Amino acid sequence: MKMIIEIVVYNIESALMAQQSGANRLELCDNHAEGGTTPSLGMIEAVRKKVNLDLYVMIRPRGGDFHYSMDEFEIMKRDIIACKRAGADGVVFGILTASGRIDSARCTELIQLARPMRVTCHRAFDMTKDLSLSLEECIGCTFDRILTSGGKLKAIEGIDAIAQLNQQANERILIMPGSGVNESNIQQIISRTSVREIHFSATHFRESEMEFRNNFIAGMGDEEGSEFKLRTVDPDRIIEMRRLAMAATM
Repeated sequence: MKMIIEIVVYNIESALMAQQSGANRLELCDNHAEGGTTPSLGMIEAVRKKVNLDLYVMIRPRGGDFHYSMDEFEIMKRDIIACKRAGADGVVFGILTASGRIDSARCTELIQLARPMRVTCHRAFDMTKDLSLSLEECIGCTFDRILTSGGKLKAIEGIDAIAQLNQQANERILIMPGSGVNESNIQQIISRTSVREIHFSATHFRESEMEFRNNFIAGMGDEEGSEFKLRTVDPDRIIEMRRLAMAATM
């Protein structure tokens, strides 16, 4: 069974390293601190030019919840059109109603706008009140896959729910576990859930090349010195995660 490895990246350096390390697909985002928002058009175009992998782009106009205003909905439409023109292979989004269900009408409208790109429902899915019902609603909207942690903070905590969702999906939609997937749990997640795709970050921080550092404002009032720690990915971790994933499917 072929296993698809999707790596979430937040900059072009990470995208290039993920490609070199054997990733199958990238999810390109901005703003890790808020769980990922839409990257700039310049970033999308630059990554598309440099990377031959399938490139999926996060469509999320802000951090916070997934219940959007009409103005935010219009922004999402514009960003989807921009992604299509930039040559993205897919987009990633999710919209919820105030009552905690998939907003089927607006999700369907965005999916129709996005085609022929492929479309993933992100972890807005995990914020719904009934995962089983939400799965059927995602199928009705014609999403291609769902990124989920099984309604829990980490995928390993929601492993039983993910397995149930994959069984319920019955190949009508792809179920892709994500959140906290690492070397210590990837095989357990794959073996228990029988999924064919897995999503993780393989996060690594490298030191900035800046020689001068103003320590009086380190972190800009946030985590001390954080602007001198650059987020990227660890190629060795991606290679090892692929090995573990493939071993789990044998």
